[in-house]
Amino acid sequence: MSRPTTRSKNKRHKQGDNVDITSELLRKIHITGDVSDDEINVLYKIMKPVCQGCRVNTKDNPNCFCGLIPPPNGNRKLGLWQKTSEILQALGPDPTIDLRSSADSPAGLTNLGATCYANSILQCLYMNKSFRGGIFSVEPDLLKQQPVLDQLARLFVQLHASKRAFIDSSPFVKTLELDNGVQQDSHEFLTLLLSLLERCLSHSKVSKARTIVQDLFRGSVSHVTKCSQCGQDSEASSNMEDFYELELNVKGLKSLAESLDDYLSVEELNGDNQYFCESCKTRVNATRSIKLRFLPPVLNFQLKRCVFIPKTTTKKKITTAFSFPGELNMGKRLSETTQVESTYDLSAVLIHKGTAVNSGHYIAHVKDENTGQWWEFDDEQVSNLGRHPFGEGSSTSTSKPVKTEPAVIHSSMEQTSTLANGDQMDVVQQESCKPASDSHTEIFSSSDAYVLMYNLRCSRKDGGASPMICDANFEDIDMISLHDGVSLPSHLYEELKSLNASYVDACEQYKLKKEMELNRISERRQEVRSILSEAPVRSPEEPFYWISADWLRQWADNITAPVLDNTSIQCSHGKVPMSKVGSMKRLSAKAWAALRSKYNGVPELSNHDHCKDCLMDGAHTLVSADSYRDRRTLMKQIAEDVLAGRCEDGTYYVSKAWLQQWLKRKILDAPTEADAGPTVSIRCPHGELMPEEAVGAKRLLVPENLWLFLYGDATTVKPDDPLDCSTFPLDSRQCSQCCDELSEVACMEDYLRSF
Repeated sequence: MSRPTTRSKNKRHKQGDNVDITSELLRKIHITGDVSDDEINVLYKIMKPVCQGCRVNTKDNPNCFCGLIPPPNGNRKLGLWQKTSEILQALGPDPTIDLRSSADSPAGLTNLGATCYANSILQCLYMNKSFRGGIFSVEPDLLKQQPVLDQLARLFVQLHASKRAFIDSSPFVKTLELDNGVQQDSHEFLTLLLSLLERCLSHSKVSKARTIVQDLFRGSVSHVTKCSQCGQDSEASSNMEDFYELELNVKGLKSLAESLDDYLSVEELNGDNQYFCESCKTRVNATRSIKLRFLPPVLNFQLKRCVFIPKTTTKKKITTAFSFPGELNMGKRLSETTQVESTYDLSAVLIHKGTAVNSGHYIAHVKDENTGQWWEFDDEQVSNLGRHPFGEGSSTSTSKPVKTEPAVIHSSMEQTSTLANGDQMDVVQQESCKPASDSHTEIFSSSDAYVLMYNLRCSRKDGGASPMICDANFEDIDMISLHDGVSLPSHLYEELKSLNASYVDACEQYKLKKEMELNRISERRQEVRSILSEAPVRSPEEPFYWISADWLRQWADNITAPVLDNTSIQCSHGKVPMSKVGSMKRLSAKAWAALRSKYNGVPELSNHDHCKDCLMDGAHTLVSADSYRDRRTLMKQIAEDVLAGRCEDGTYYVSKAWLQQWLKRKILDAPTEADAGPTVSIRCPHGELMPEEAVGAKRLLVPENLWLFLYGDATTVKPDDPLDCSTFPLDSRQCSQCCDELSEVACMEDYLRSF
């Protein structure tokens, strides 16, 4: 079976055939001195068929408009036909990308380099309604005096009611003088921040604001030492110490219940570690333990995942799974059951992602007190986790979440709940971390949880918050109530309104610019497609216009088209020379009219503007080139005889090295720069013939006809440099001065060789 033939309708023809035809016509024109319309059609390639489907725009066909635009679904890296998204980048960043999806969706915080530890803590504090209300209630005069409070209030206001999806935290970070290039410990940051805020708020005249940190986060413990002999407590045992979080061990422990048992465990003091009892007046065995005296409304647990390794003197992170309940009953943990309510609900989980102690990344999972929805705060990114702190069935956290199942809480002290950790099923013993009555609870587990935050369950029958925690006593502060029931300081709210208005205006302006740009791009593309579809000249009798191919390419490819300019294809006679055929296209009258009316095209070059003068000059140049090539071929044969020593009628000197190089050059249509200086190397500084003994002064005698040819080429190339081609006939004498100098040098060399 024969091989199928390849499609060749668009195959480019060899240029040799066209060159031969053109040369023949030009030689004919040179002889006759006239040119016919048919000859013009051939020379200007007017009769070539309209090209269709070639990959690139063909230069030797003025009827080819291919490749000026990409295929229907194609695009380019630059210009009008690049991807729309890339074109819109020139408008600058799109502010609408940063628009908050809804008023119910919390806002994120920008990461300034290594500030995730601060962002996660700030999100936890902001999401606490009582703390947020306390900050909002600070009087304006105090805010002016305390930059930290002022920037925190502004940050919280923007987090609450800004139109943006994430807020710039740099003003607050700069006020704290934090190094945004250094990662810090989030727990230490929380401790220092609460201490700083407590000092700043102590100057407030608003009672609720003045003590909001203590009211929410401060609890008390006592370190009790009891004599095993007399049974009395030490005097120091009655002293109570404040705490803002409980630091719990994690190493070797599996759950929050075990860590609390470890924290409250009784230590035996005996042997060398005996206690001196004031009542017994001697060293005795004793017990020591921590007693929880009072628990705050917001109970924070710092899980001590960072442990010191003495052997290596380094710190290591404990990444074992640690479980904790969604509901925590602390009643039986208190030394005295004086608190009316002791049931806590999980409100936030601070997570440290990564295995290294001094690096990694902090995120926060926080519960919205109004809706019960959990949110993941990862700097600018905020994700809805549903009704579970690690997401309902999935999470992006590296702290692998546990798919929780309800656990039946029995009336006994011991309860069992089942955890689905991947494909593993673990049994977790929960002792006193249980609700007050029989119910269902959920147990969560994480290998990266670092801080746990629990909120005290409100004790009122309607399920609302306790007055101590949630009621905001704003006293005489001018507040503005929003639709969601939150009141904001009026002066900060007005600033926020202005910021929101500016942001919304920026979004609208960008949207308008985007629409205008998209319309402009669409119109330009449609214009290019429409005009190019009308561009080909369909009939030989149809009038047409010449247009610069380079301008046409720019017009079809640039978003902003240039003014139509045909001067690059116009000759000195104001017409179209044949030599520019590869740089121009034939355009239909309709397409030309459309372009000229919009882009003011000049000059107008129609099908009648073929330049016959340039054709005649071209014909003369071609014939002259033919003659030159023939003469050069003949002169090369003579030069070969000279170099071979077969020429005896030499009458002029030329450089031997130069003639050898000249002979190697290709035969061209006209002399070039290389044809200059046939006698330069044999001319001495005094303008006379250099002695042949001099370096590089070897010479040959050439016949007069070869010399005249070489001389003519040299003076044509450099007509303003007569010394470039000095003439040295056969009877020229060598320069006497140069000969004397060479003799002196030779004598000196002979003298030196005699030693």
